[in-house]
Amino acid sequence: MAVTDSNEVTAKVHPSLLARLHGTEAVQIVEFAVTLPLLMVFLIGLTDFGGAFTLKQKLNGAVREGARLGANQPTSDLYSALASNQAPPTVNAIRDLVGEYLQSAKVDNCNITAPATTTKSGPLEWTYTANTGCPGVLTLMVNRGFPVANGANNWVITTHVTISYPRKWQFNRVMAVLVPGTNYAGSSPINSDAVISNLD
Repeated sequence: MAVTDSNEVTAKVHPSLLARLHGTEAVQIVEFAVTLPLLMVFLIGLTDFGGAFTLKQKLNGAVREGARLGANQPTSDLYSALASNQAPPTVNAIRDLVGEYLQSAKVDNCNITAPATTTKSGPLEWTYTANTGCPGVLTLMVNRGFPVANGANNWVITTHVTISYPRKWQFNRVMAVLVPGTNYAGSSPINSDAVISNLD
């Protein structure tokens, strides 16, 4: 029976084992290089859409509070403002409440509470626009005379508050890293509205 030296066996096994290890490591590196960009897109997308969903809920709360305030406000100053483009104090109060709600919810209100651009877009509807510190234009519409059908021939006059908020998406940064020269849409509006019957 021949006796083999343990060093010879190690020398024969060792190179093939190293070759196998190098091949496995190379495959793992290639798999990681392919998977990492997809993982980045998934994680950024998850946080991006999660942030958009949270923002939508905050906007819902802001317009709901604005519509509730408007529904409880008197309408006496509305008709005196019919001939003017200036928004009456009760409508400005709705704008201020929405802006303060956004600020307290840690959402940039684009400085809507400052003297924003105001236009009269209907008989009892005013539109505010602001873009200070935002990636786009925030648009807030307050309609104190919005008719809503209540049955066959019944109409209820309501306060309708609508907001369009510019949301900056983070996908642009990731796509620019993964595919240089890609120009994904950086921002898009998130909309919300609320309608409540006027008490006055």
